[in-house]
Amino acid sequence: MNAFAAGINAIFADPHVARDAVYRAGGNGAGTLVRVIFRAPDRMADWGEGRYVTDTVFIDVRVSDVPVLEAGDTFEIEGQVFEVRSDPVRDRERLCWAAEARQL
Repeated sequence: MNAFAAGINAIFADPHVARDAVYRAGGNGAGTLVRVIFRAPDRMADWGEGRYVTDTVFIDVRVSDVPVLEAGDTFEIEGQVFEVRSDPVRDRERLCWAAEARQL
């Protein structure tokens, strides 16, 4: 394991940063327990002459926990279900997925 992988594992083990979640491929089945980092930043969107603030949800999960992540997969976090809404992307080291999600 390299230093980046060790650092990622430490971040996902930190109870102040990451949370437990149940991952379901395609939103079906019993699911798998994984650790995720849940982010919900505001995003600025321009429309014509106006500028609007929109809510967003991003979920980060380790590739070692979810080797294949696709649109339509779900994460249940603290009783709320979030669906991956577009193709997720991996970081440069290929250690984590970052997925935009929406609450169901």
